[in-house]
Amino acid sequence: MTQSVHHPAPLPAPTGPSLRLLRASLVAVWLGTAVVSAITHRTQGDALLRQAGLTDDAWIQALIWGGAAADLLMGIALWRWPGRHSAWAALGLMGVMTLTATVLLPHLWLDPLGSLLKNLPIAAILVVLGTSSARNEETAP
Repeated sequence: MTQSVHHPAPLPAPTGPSLRLLRASLVAVWLGTAVVSAITHRTQGDALLRQAGLTDDAWIQALIWGGAAADLLMGIALWRWPGRHSAWAALGLMGVMTLTATVLLPHLWLDPLGSLLKNLPIAAILVVLGTSSARNEETAP
């Protein structure tokens, strides 16, 4: 006697309003992070990089402002040029930033507020946006 395995139906691909909501939430994250990095560059950002063992003020500030600029540009790109290229670029940038943070401050994975853990659902959203945009571009007239 064989048992049949019931597989749930796949979730439908997100469409128009859902994709716009996902994209808008990511734009808010990237732009908000840029603003917060700029505001707290002498306090929280500086303290985090010093925890990682960095001591040179110029290098610390360059990393903070470089990260803030990258966040700002990525937020603008996701807002201004929605599509697979922006989504994949954001995923790549987030991957580099997450890897860097993991090497410098691995304890952030255990932060109760999920400092690095939050990147997992953000990565999933970026994959959805990247693949949904690719599908829409393939079917466009």
